[in-house]
Amino acid sequence: MNARRSAVTAIALLALTSVSACGSPPSKSNANDSEAAGAKSAADLGGMDKLIAAAKKEGTLNVIALPPDWANYGAIIKAFSDKYGIKVNSAQPDAASQDEINAAKQQKGRPTAPDVFDLGQAVALANTDLYAPYKVADFDKVPAAFKDADGTWVNDYGGYMSIGYDSKKVPDVTSLADLLKPAYKGKVALNGDPTQAGAAFAGVVMASVNNGGSADDIAPGVEFFSKLKKAGNFLPVDPTPATIEAGQTPVVLDWDYTNAAETAKLPSWKVVVPGDQPVGGYYYQAISKDAPHPAAARLWEEFLYSADGQNLFLAGGARPVLADQMKTDGTLDETAFGKLPPVNGTPVLLTPEQNTTAAGYLAKNWANAIK
Repeated sequence: MNARRSAVTAIALLALTSVSACGSPPSKSNANDSEAAGAKSAADLGGMDKLIAAAKKEGTLNVIALPPDWANYGAIIKAFSDKYGIKVNSAQPDAASQDEINAAKQQKGRPTAPDVFDLGQAVALANTDLYAPYKVADFDKVPAAFKDADGTWVNDYGGYMSIGYDSKKVPDVTSLADLLKPAYKGKVALNGDPTQAGAAFAGVVMASVNNGGSADDIAPGVEFFSKLKKAGNFLPVDPTPATIEAGQTPVVLDWDYTNAAETAKLPSWKVVVPGDQPVGGYYYQAISKDAPHPAAARLWEEFLYSADGQNLFLAGGARPVLADQMKTDGTLDETAFGKLPPVNGTPVLLTPEQNTTAAGYLAKNWANAIK
C-alpha cells in the first residue's frame, strides 16, 4: 500500500451476479537503438527463444513504483528473475504513477531509466507518446476494452475500491457515511493524492457514487472528503503496511487487493466494498520507448501475461485481466479466485473520457476541498 496508485474482466462481473539516479549513457550492447527496441512482437526477433536470449544478454530490467506487497509484485519480480536469470532493479517502490513518467523523462538515455510502466488510467492515457507498442503472445485473448489495438498499452490486473479498517480500533464500517461519525476522528486515510495516484483517484469516485454522484459527476465525492476534513476525520497520511500495523492509519480507502493483503498480517483488519455500485479499475502496463533494456522489457511483458504471471497477480488478491480466458483454458487458480473479497451490485468502470473529465475536476477542486 502506498501513494502510487488509475476498468474488471468478464469473469469478475460474472462472479458479482453469481455470488532519479544519475549515470552514464547506456552501452551500445543494451542501448535503445538495438533490434529489440523496434520489436512489436516476439516474432519480430525470430520468436520467444530469440527474445529470451536477447533479454538474458542485456541481463537487467528496470522497474519502478512496484511495492513488493502491491498485487504480489515482490513474488512476481522474484519469479521472473529466477526463471530467466535477469537482475531486476526496482526503483522508488512507493512512488506514484506520475513519478514513473517523470523518471522516464528525467533519466532518458541513461541505464537507470525505467524499462516498463505500471500506471493508473489517468496518467497512462495522458502519456501514450512515451510507450513502445508491443503485443505479447496472448494479446488476442485480452478483451478489446482492456487494451490499445496496437499494443501501446494493455490492462494487466484490477480490483474494486474498498474500505479497510482495524476492527480493534474502530467500530465496524458498513457504509462510507459511517466514516463521518465522531468514532472515526483522525482515523481515515486515503491512499495518496487523487490528482497523482490512481487508488486515491478511484477513492474519490467511490465517494461520489455513494453520495449521489456518478462516473460523470465526481463533485459529490470531492464534497465528501471536504466534509471528512471539516469533521476532523480525514488523516493526511499516505498509508503503508507499517502505518497500518502500528495503528497510525486504522481506516484506509484503497483497492480491495491491497487492503485484503493486510488481513494476513493483522487478523483484526477487515475489508468491505461499500454500496451497490462498486468502483472497479485496472492498471495499465506499457513499455518505455526509451527503455535501456528493450528485450528484457518485452520479456517482462510476456511473463506478466502468461498464466504464471496472471496467477501471481491473483495470489496477491488482484483480478487478472485474462481471468475469463484462463478459466476457459483451465489455467486459472480457482482457489485463489474464490478468496477474493465479496462484491455486490453493478460495477462502475470509468471510460477514458470520464476519467479525463474527472481528473480535470480534481485538478481544479481537490486542494481547496481538503485545505
